[in-house]
Amino acid sequence: MCTETFLRLPEEKRTRFLNAAWEEFTSTRFADVSINQIVRKAGIPRGSFYQYFLDKEDLFAYLLEEVREHVKREYRRALEDAGGDMFQAQLNCFDRLTSQELALDPMMNRCVLFLRNNQGVDIQKLLPTRPGQRLMDGLWDLMDLSGLRERNADYARVVFSLLMAALGSAFMDAMLRSENWQECRNELVMKMEIVRYGCLKEAASGQNEKSS
Repeated sequence: MCTETFLRLPEEKRTRFLNAAWEEFTSTRFADVSINQIVRKAGIPRGSFYQYFLDKEDLFAYLLEEVREHVKREYRRALEDAGGDMFQAQLNCFDRLTSQELALDPMMNRCVLFLRNNQGVDIQKLLPTRPGQRLMDGLWDLMDLSGLRERNADYARVVFSLLMAALGSAFMDAMLRSENWQECRNELVMKMEIVRYGCLKEAASGQNEKSS
């Protein structure tokens, strides 16, 4: 991640550097991202880059942390709108991320551009942690766990991680195949139902008996 030197930079210089980094990461494939281009766009010497970050992977991890914080704020809003229901919150998030409102969200626009330039890249390998591992921190106060089979934190975190993985996959597919967003949404609903009820006939029938 970033060094103390980077954190001590004036806000204007730090923002200019990060904007230059995002411009490079969203305009070319990850493998072709150039530190030379980043420092040129930021107007700083190449040597300064290494006072801030170890390499481009280190810088990208920092940018992903920005995205994680942004997503957490958006997800908190979706969770509030869903009354604490994490299943409904996934659909709320998907609907917002695939709506025209996305055009007003610079951070998510950057994510879309990166995904479109890096089709086929395993984004999970670029993430410092698995989906849901840290995102759930700070959201516990809103979570309604009353419908889960087990209400302890470890069980809820696993369920949340599965749901976030499903949401992430649906979002990426929808961004790459925008004309088929409804199909992606339907698949998201199916994945969530599998998480909720399981995939075995016995589990589904048992659930039906409980609801009857």
